[in-house]
Amino acid sequence: MPAVVDPILGPLTDDALTRDFRVWQREKGHRFSSDDLATAYVAWHARPDARLVLDLGCGLGSVLLHLAWKMPDARFVGIEAQAMSFELLRRNVARAGVESRVAIHHGDLRDERVIEALGTGFDLVTGTPPYFPPGHASDAMDEQRAYARIEYRGGVEAYLATASRVLAPDGTVVMCGDARAVSRVEQGAADAKLVIHAFCEIIPREHEKPLFSIWTLGRAPRPIARSSMTLRDAAGQRTREARLLREFSGLERVDHSA
Repeated sequence: MPAVVDPILGPLTDDALTRDFRVWQREKGHRFSSDDLATAYVAWHARPDARLVLDLGCGLGSVLLHLAWKMPDARFVGIEAQAMSFELLRRNVARAGVESRVAIHHGDLRDERVIEALGTGFDLVTGTPPYFPPGHASDAMDEQRAYARIEYRGGVEAYLATASRVLAPDGTVVMCGDARAVSRVEQGAADAKLVIHAFCEIIPREHEKPLFSIWTLGRAPRPIARSSMTLRDAAGQRTREARLLREFSGLERVDHSA
């Protein structure tokens, strides 16, 4: 059930993102999901020491705010182009009380003026690009959801290109994308003069194909580390890996002695 009905955004739900942060989401619009949580989880494990973090195409702020909650000493920058998502992002950043260390920009991450405004020297850059090319059947869906799913403003290649331009020399990029898009990520990384350090396949349910992958990239070559996470077992119950994601958000405690 919606918590409020906004005159512009429509019905909004009030949802727990982490133990301490709650966010507004459109009831029938784009909503945060396992890809956002898993991206924040991988990013934090890749660079828990990051002090300057950029989230590209940050939507309503789910990855950015996860990391801001987990990394209270870091400063953050976020950029989002879609109007309804940016309005939710603005409200959610204010609601979390992190405006003093989170700067947000409304604009296209491919725009030269916007890129210049973001700054440089980021220790960590994150992103969850849309997966589907324009012309996909989902074009007819809700506008906010469509822009989160369809590459109207570029896909993983555009995200990697911008990430590379603003990344510190020893910085790390963590990008989520379609599990089938390996060749696109490889080519996009090569074009951006980045190399893949690791990738993690996220499997929605035991014995099913990966739903999406999370790539970790940097500038210096190194052996690629491969891993996977399965979110549900064959019976549909949360796996230990899924519970660890919830623990990361402060929403569950996992017995690590078992």
